[in-house]
Amino acid sequence: MKLPTLSNFKNKHFLALVGNVVISGFSVLTIAILFRVLTKSDIGDWFFFVTVLGLADAIRSGFLTTATVKFYAGTSAERGAEVLGSVWYLAIVLTAGMCLINGCFFIFIGLIKNPELTIAVKWFDITFVSSLFYSVTFWILIAEEDYLKILWLRLINSGSMIVAIIILAFLNKATLYNLLLVNLLTNCLTSLVALILGYTKIKTFSSRKKERIKEITDFGKYSLGTNMSANLLGSINTFVITFMLGPAVLAVYNLPQRLMEIVEIPLRSFVGTGMSAMATAYNNNNMYHLKFVSKKYPGVLMFAFIPIIIAAFLGADIAVGLLGGGKYAGTEAANIFRMLMFCSILYPIDRFNGVTLDILHQQKINFYKVLVMIAANLPVAFIGIFIFHNIWGVAIATPATLLAGLLFGYYHLRKHMEYSFKEIIKTGYVESLEIVRKTWAKLKK
Repeated sequence: MKLPTLSNFKNKHFLALVGNVVISGFSVLTIAILFRVLTKSDIGDWFFFVTVLGLADAIRSGFLTTATVKFYAGTSAERGAEVLGSVWYLAIVLTAGMCLINGCFFIFIGLIKNPELTIAVKWFDITFVSSLFYSVTFWILIAEEDYLKILWLRLINSGSMIVAIIILAFLNKATLYNLLLVNLLTNCLTSLVALILGYTKIKTFSSRKKERIKEITDFGKYSLGTNMSANLLGSINTFVITFMLGPAVLAVYNLPQRLMEIVEIPLRSFVGTGMSAMATAYNNNNMYHLKFVSKKYPGVLMFAFIPIIIAAFLGADIAVGLLGGGKYAGTEAANIFRMLMFCSILYPIDRFNGVTLDILHQQKINFYKVLVMIAANLPVAFIGIFIFHNIWGVAIATPATLLAGLLFGYYHLRKHMEYSFKEIIKTGYVESLEIVRKTWAKLKK
């Protein structure tokens, strides 16, 4: 038996997974440092800002990521240039529009009494603009399935940030202000590198067409639902906790959220590769392969999550201690992590329901799905806080929100293709065994 060579794994799935593992590793290390060098209040303020920025980015990315992949993947060079030029046009318009909205708040910043909101308003515009080139490049590379370039760009972005934070911590300069500044500068650096290397394809801006802009807009105005649904729970609960329980409680709540990277890493990888595969299949009228991917990917992930969930249940207290440090021992973080991990077994089906609906031009359903999830989350969170008067009042909204979105998406997806929970589990089981068999065969060579 010999170890497999790199060539055995040089494929899009492996590169996507490696990219997410490396970047999430940087993210976890960054958070671990921040939990130790910042106060609970400051770390809560940071999470609130990241959440606001993440919501805005979810709107921009949700509007254009899937549309870029859907209309650009596998198309001709001429049409591809028209699509990318139109994507650039819409990305700039969306960025300017959201900055303008924030600018209206900035005019009245003196009247804002909440410190978390003040920080968000002051730093939003410049930070959001700094990530524009990087974001568009990321969508293009997903469509091209060039995960090696994605990996390098993400290494530049996350790697430079972790290095800067370590230096700040060593110099005892790790303040909230410096953290916000480092985040801005690393975004600028990554966008500049993407621009210099020609990955942005900004020259296609002149190839934009009104009909392509309309086509993407008609698709994107609803497709943002998929991305929003992935960010919905944490974002809404962040606002509820910040305004009703305070930033210190938000720090405790976000710790198990960060630990959820253990399942988000493979989930993001599979969603990225699966979405481009389904888009290519749809554009080539290969509905059989589209349906196969929509069942295989979530099924395999569900089986892969089982041992991870068991390990998380047993090691939750250790994981919380390693990430957050001693001051978070004995808090609700460990048990909330256990609850979130229990729910994660259904994440793959929910996420792929949304992606498949988008590819099938049913993006309006995903928009309605977001509304359903909001309708489930908010009442449960507010009622929970009213009853428990602590973080658990918000945490119990997680399963209610997940089930609402899952069942709504599943019900509507079945209207457009043969699809069932039973088929997902069966396909996932068969494909998981095949993956194990092939891996074992490679190890034996």
